Amino acid sequence: MGSFSIWHWLIVLVIVALIFGTKKLRNIGSDLGGAVKGFKDGMQEANADKTEQVTQQQTTIDVQAKEKQNS
Repeated sequence: MGSFSIWHWLIVLVIVALIFGTKKLRNIGSDLGGAVKGFKDGMQEANADKTEQVTQQQTTIDVQAKEKQNS
């Protein structure tokens, strides 16, 4: 009783398909996929921004170090 077999999951899937219909399930799936894609794109933009900030900070540090060496 603790574990579900493949037959249990198939019965649940059929009941869900009957209740919601395949068109609505397809729409839910595409909405969920779009949300995941948007999240991934946002994470990539955040990583790009951090990389740009680190590059700018390193440039500033290098300039300060060169000025100290010239003094």
